Amino acid sequence: MIDAASDSGLLPVHRVVTGHDVQGRAIIAAQDVAPTQMIASGDASFLTIWATQDVPADNNDNRDGRELPTGLTLERGSVIRVVDMLPGGESPLHRTNSIDYGIVLNGDVELELEGGVKQTVRAGGIIIQRGTNHLWRNPTDKPCRIVFVLIEALAYRHDGEALPECKPD
Repeated sequence: MIDAASDSGLLPVHRVVTGHDVQGRAIIAAQDVAPTQMIASGDASFLTIWATQDVPADNNDNRDGRELPTGLTLERGSVIRVVDMLPGGESPLHRTNSIDYGIVLNGDVELELEGGVKQTVRAGGIIIQRGTNHLWRNPTDKPCRIVFVLIEALAYRHDGEALPECKPD
């Protein structure tokens, strides 16, 4: 994979994971520093920080959550991921059965909904994405870093029918 973080000028991500020792006391169980990695579409780079297989999560599961499969979008459970949207980058239109919290750390991102409504969110802004059909775009010449927390949710129901997921390939 291409190391997009060094190309974008954004710093690698420092991850600290807590846990418990044999006496049940809090410890630092793991920590690392890693860059985001370019995804196949070439418009963004991702780094999964942690994932859980279920909601609620099981804090007795000692596996490294980074190693759980998540796919491009949430498969189930929860996931936290750092996304570096490259200048001019754009995601495909998509909808997942999740509630997503997007926290913009650097740069600007444009959220576009299926009807064409657009909203620019700048550093410090937070997007709560509730199962709508949408895409992300970086309209600037600088990278945009967003932390996404995705949590499995029931599908939105319109007139009694669940709206289908629309996931990119």
